[in-house]
Amino acid sequence: MNLEQRLASIHPHPRQIAWQETEFYAFVHFTVNTFTDKEWGDGTESPEIFNPIDFDAHQWVAAIKSAGMRGLVLTCKHHDGFCLWHSKLTRHTVEYSPFKRDIVKETADACREGGIKFGVYLSPWDRNSLLYGSGKPYDDYFCGQLEELLTNYGEVFSVWFDGACGEGPNGKKQYYDWERYYSVIRRLQPNACISVCGPDVRWCGNEAGYTRPSEWSVVPLRTKDTEKVASLSQHEDSDEFRQRKIFAWDQDLGSRELLENEPDLIWYPAETNTSIRPGWFYHEYEDDKVRSLDDLMNVYYNSVGGNTAFLLNIPPARNGLFHPNDVARLKEIGDTLRKAFAVNLADSASLSALSEAEGYEAENLRKDSYEACWMPKTKQDAGLTFEWSEPKKVGNIVIKENIPTGQRVEEFVIETRCGGEYKEAFRGTVIGHKRIVRLNEPADGIRIRFTQSRCEPMISFIGIYEG
Repeated sequence: MNLEQRLASIHPHPRQIAWQETEFYAFVHFTVNTFTDKEWGDGTESPEIFNPIDFDAHQWVAAIKSAGMRGLVLTCKHHDGFCLWHSKLTRHTVEYSPFKRDIVKETADACREGGIKFGVYLSPWDRNSLLYGSGKPYDDYFCGQLEELLTNYGEVFSVWFDGACGEGPNGKKQYYDWERYYSVIRRLQPNACISVCGPDVRWCGNEAGYTRPSEWSVVPLRTKDTEKVASLSQHEDSDEFRQRKIFAWDQDLGSRELLENEPDLIWYPAETNTSIRPGWFYHEYEDDKVRSLDDLMNVYYNSVGGNTAFLLNIPPARNGLFHPNDVARLKEIGDTLRKAFAVNLADSASLSALSEAEGYEAENLRKDSYEACWMPKTKQDAGLTFEWSEPKKVGNIVIKENIPTGQRVEEFVIETRCGGEYKEAFRGTVIGHKRIVRLNEPADGIRIRFTQSRCEPMISFIGIYEG
């Protein structure tokens, strides 16, 4: 097997494909921190302070659905150790608060009723538990909490970890038995992806929404353990950490040149996460600091449109509801996306290919599905042309690889024509699950050439939208 064949032979697991297709989903940070105005609690908070009197998970679901999101990940337990469910393993739970209701159950039920996926965040760092730092006894405790969350609340699409590791109430640190945690998840929820301190989905490297120009899904196996290193994870809570840039040395995780000498490779796609506000938990003084529509749309196009998924945090207020400013911004996102992708100009275009392998015709590109795709006979003939009888205003071009068969495209070129000769309009690298190219120009012809790939490119869908 040559290098190209080796790189193209790395394929995703079905649960990774299902996760990638979720694309855009919500993070909901909610705990005693909401009532103390802190980002990280210290574990000494009394359950008595937790009383979100107007809590309504259906309001959360309606708001995130209005944005076009397809899932919700709830912080069932943050570093403070307070559990949003009726855990039988501790009294530091919502059951012993004035509110008493099981927020995890109500949220999971609302997600199912609303037709969106439900996921859980469970912090391994527990600043309340006296077992923290004891080794196996704490791991027993933590795995018991995993068991509760993964058996009592229906199907879970994501189990979200971070590598935060500090001192517990006894001043001790815990060395997490990650493999044991993973085995519990695989046994109870085999279709759930373990993110981002896990083997299925990796962290893109910051909490600001920044992405790499080329975000590869096929990366070195050693990448899998990066987030487990506390210094590279949530080691502190500060604006500097939240806004961490992606350093030059980790810009390239998957080029042919980098992977050539790597002994072991894995399919390990990236997630981009950030918050709709400066902080991750609600603070009244941030009500007028909700991120702008333009800012959030840029993150969307760079993340979902750059072969990552987009996890956007929306923190409920003390009353248990999303603030009206956040709700309004979410609706603006959804309205903008629905308008941008309402009309697929490719449906009315004549479509031709330089070549088609038998059973991989270009017409397969008109249906957004992995059931069929286009593949040229040779890499040298990897080109497609869309043409119309009159110019169209082209906003966005969506290209999707047939990722069940791997990630192959290394470089592509988009050329446009409007009454004259074709000219280059865009040159890019990675496609993967989805690449969105923003053009915003008139054209009566679009030509896409795949100029470098790992074996013949296999493309499942191309959409051309008015934008």
